[in-house]
Amino acid sequence: MAAQPTRTGARPRHVSIVALPDAAVSTLFGIFDVMSALPRMGLVPAGPSPFEVDIVGEASGPLGLASGVPVDVQRMIKSIERSDVVIVPSLVLGPRGWNTGRYPRLVEWLARMYDEGALLCSACSGLFLLAETGAFDAKDATVHYHYARTFADTFPAVSIHPERPLIISGMREELVSSGASASWHDLVLHLIARFAGSTTAQDVARAFALQWHSDGLRPYIAFEGRTDHGDAAIQSAQQWVSEHFSVPNPVEQMIRRSHLAERTFKRRFASATGLTPIGYVQRLRIEDAKRRLERTDASVDEISWRVGYEDAAFFRRLFKRTTGVAPGAYRKRFRIPDYARPSRP
Repeated sequence: MAAQPTRTGARPRHVSIVALPDAAVSTLFGIFDVMSALPRMGLVPAGPSPFEVDIVGEASGPLGLASGVPVDVQRMIKSIERSDVVIVPSLVLGPRGWNTGRYPRLVEWLARMYDEGALLCSACSGLFLLAETGAFDAKDATVHYHYARTFADTFPAVSIHPERPLIISGMREELVSSGASASWHDLVLHLIARFAGSTTAQDVARAFALQWHSDGLRPYIAFEGRTDHGDAAIQSAQQWVSEHFSVPNPVEQMIRRSHLAERTFKRRFASATGLTPIGYVQRLRIEDAKRRLERTDASVDEISWRVGYEDAAFFRRLFKRTTGVAPGAYRKRFRIPDYARPSRP
């Protein structure tokens, strides 16, 4: 059962925001500023703040974050016996991904806080550290879509859904994860609504211009076909279709060029890429359509034809099924608005 909103006179919930060298400054400071500013900005009724927020880490004092910007760690984790909410902010992964076992003291402390009843929350890629506790095993979670494949390879026991901005799991709804980058807004607004009430969450959203990503994150995800499978014939087909996806009958042409039997080609293609050949072509076409919607004034009907669909109605349905929004709504959201364009002589 979800926790009830804080009542006047009730103790503030203690929130620990974990600082470590891999953390992104924007998410850590953004979460801290919003959750600690409620009383200063008059966003809660008279009385104690619903949250007592600390930046915590293995040692107190200055700590350089991933960008080199220092943060002042206010409390050492060994001094914290209990915390109501623990948040791991976005982490910046290197080209080799996440190396498990680097922060054993943090992981042990996170597991202990969880056993004591704390909510474990991740923003974006903060799930990598939390997953080492095992608390998310066999649970649903979300993570930044750019890191989804790496996360799945590193923590196969966790079921991830990178297209979702916020997922709440666990018998007590004690595992909360938010998806890519700015979906930390959803995480913070959820925690405020949960402990301070929905009205306060709405006031905070207005004051900080935060937004719920209610349409999900599918519109933001760029398609990249998997090419690390080692099947040379399928890689050759992928290279060809990446430049010829708009031609008539591209699947038939891929099969003919591969010199494989149709059933063999389709089986190997699906095994290598995780998509059927026609599904792969559709993703390439939709990705090209997204770029055209963002960067040109071409009509939706024209874009449909240019990416390979004569039936514009079918294209519209496929686009919305793939991205979660209609082509016109996608253009409105992602095209640079006129007021932000550089002025011209």
